Amino acid sequence: MNNQIAIKDLALFAEVARASGFAEVARVQGMSPAFVSKRIAELERVLRIRLFHRSTRSVSLTREGEAALQRARRILDEVAQLSDAAASARETPRGLLRISSSAGFGRTHLASALSELVRRHPLLDLQLELLDRTVDLIGEGFDLDVRVGGTREGSLFAQLLARNQRVLCAAPSYLAAHGHPRCPEDLVDHRCIVTRERDHSFGVWRLSGPRGARMVKVTPCLSCNNGEVVRHWGLEGHGVILRSTWDVGEDLGAGRLIRVLPDYFQEADIAAIYPYRLEGSSRLRVCVEFLKDWFAVRAPNGFL
Repeated sequence: MNNQIAIKDLALFAEVARASGFAEVARVQGMSPAFVSKRIAELERVLRIRLFHRSTRSVSLTREGEAALQRARRILDEVAQLSDAAASARETPRGLLRISSSAGFGRTHLASALSELVRRHPLLDLQLELLDRTVDLIGEGFDLDVRVGGTREGSLFAQLLARNQRVLCAAPSYLAAHGHPRCPEDLVDHRCIVTRERDHSFGVWRLSGPRGARMVKVTPCLSCNNGEVVRHWGLEGHGVILRSTWDVGEDLGAGRLIRVLPDYFQEADIAAIYPYRLEGSSRLRVCVEFLKDWFAVRAPNGFL
């Protein structure tokens, strides 16, 4: 009887844990749910522990399964780095990269960049997930998060891709009807459109300015978890918005939007966040270096 652990079974175990079920993993991998269940059962036999609680509707990790998952991910990372080292020697990046980003930035900017990346490196396989929340790179199995606003996790690595600020702006029609705020506190009396997005505290705008940091609590007339909708409402003259220069740079240049309180802004640099050193993965290194070059030549005027 074979009592050796198969790397493919560890990878399958990690995918089932991430998806919390056999059916989705089976669909993505082109397997039957019965085959996935059989491989997990074989892994449990070899390890002599129960990895999952199973019911007709859900699958969840046991306590022993949670501990095994952490060890399995470390093993899979080491195997991936070994593969990457061999790929580096061949100077041909290949294999899977799981990438996350926010919905607005991912659709508007990152998708085009990744399209060109795989055109240049066809042996790379990319999975892009657009999530309007901060992701747990290690816990959710992502290789890279392209994040507007940088990182606060000291255990992760970060590479600046582009300078960026969030700025206050409004349509000329709104300002003609309601006037210009003269200080951040005036925003309380203005119609404000708020984005529910990743690192935003809802209804609180933290701004940097000539007198340091200022925090303004606004009462939104409109709000949405999608920045493209917020931009559209701003262009329609519904109120003041706080948006990235990468989103509204062209609108500001064309006069469709006008900066409000131009001395105030939010720092929101665009960064690549990843859980391991670039030297350990040729595919991750190639991706990050490509994105840095891509965004450098596309930065809005006044940045980089």
